[in-house]
Amino acid sequence: MKTSYLLKLAGIERELPLCKVNDELQIAAFVMFGDVELTEKAAAALLELAPEHDIIITAESKGIPLAYEMAKQSGNNNYVVARKAPKLYMRDVVYTHVKSITTVAEQLLCIGSDEAALLKGKRVLIVDDVISTGGSIASVVQLVNQVGGNIVGKMAVLAEGDAMARKDIIALQQLPLFDGEGNIK
Repeated sequence: MKTSYLLKLAGIERELPLCKVNDELQIAAFVMFGDVELTEKAAAALLELAPEHDIIITAESKGIPLAYEMAKQSGNNNYVVARKAPKLYMRDVVYTHVKSITTVAEQLLCIGSDEAALLKGKRVLIVDDVISTGGSIASVVQLVNQVGGNIVGKMAVLAEGDAMARKDIIALQQLPLFDGEGNIK
């Protein structure tokens, strides 16, 4: 039984552990946290494909280092994180809900008035580490639309399973799904 998948991305390789979703499905765990080289190279590769934009937004949490690095490399001083819960500093909070394949329960995403002001009337690029079902991206789209941002693109480092076939997403490459034995589906 296979327990990992060798990812070749942006000139580097990473061994990704397989994680059981159910008896018939496993996913490769792609985690950018703590991997500066991978984050920098993925950000640069995505920026080569990115449409013109004023600001980047991502959902908390695994997309944060990617959004930071893309903003840094593109010369932007700001990026927005849609938080999983309102924070004390947030005013006039805007909410939406998300259900993701990697999260057990439905989650909340929100931004405050300061973040909303950064998005309003701007060309907004939505980024994430992996797109699977598209639930996280759809929730961020709702938030951006609620505050009057103009979405110019949706990007991810990897598109899991059939997500690579979506015409509304730009991804660097496909991340396969795996059966219960670790074989590519």
